[in-house]
Amino acid sequence: MPILGADCKLYRNTGSYDSPVWNEVPLVTDVKLNLEKGEADVTTRAGAGWKQRISALKDASVEFDLIWEPGDDDFEAFKDSWLEDSIIDLAVMDGDIEAEGTWQGLRAEMETFSFTRNEALADAVAASVKCMPTFSEHAPDWMVIVVEGGGGGGGGT
Repeated sequence: MPILGADCKLYRNTGSYDSPVWNEVPLVTDVKLNLEKGEADVTTRAGAGWKQRISALKDASVEFDLIWEPGDDDFEAFKDSWLEDSIIDLAVMDGDIEAEGTWQGLRAEMETFSFTRNEALADAVAASVKCMPTFSEHAPDWMVIVVEGGGGGGGGT
């Protein structure tokens, strides 16, 4: 069954890494999870004139617009991550992790690399935010959460 973008969720961990408390970030619009792989050239003469490649390092970023609301906990967390070069633990999920079902997405400790204020004349002021995995003891992970019986989710990977 197709999933609507409006049903996907961006979460920020307000607990510890090992005991996450997933707080939905509700003031976001148009979230984009970028997942890419680098490539290594392994072309040989045996390739009959064809260039050959293998996968190298994976890369990810999450980009979104965040309504400009100073004082909001999530707004302040992303702003502080940009100002202070601090880590923010995010999960970009394809559904509500407290609702019945199986939900998946990327969990990564990230840093905010872009926090650009947009002041469109006819729209709400928003920050265009870009977060990317940063140096930490936890590598990014594809998280799968299974919630049975509706409610009580928020578990691990």
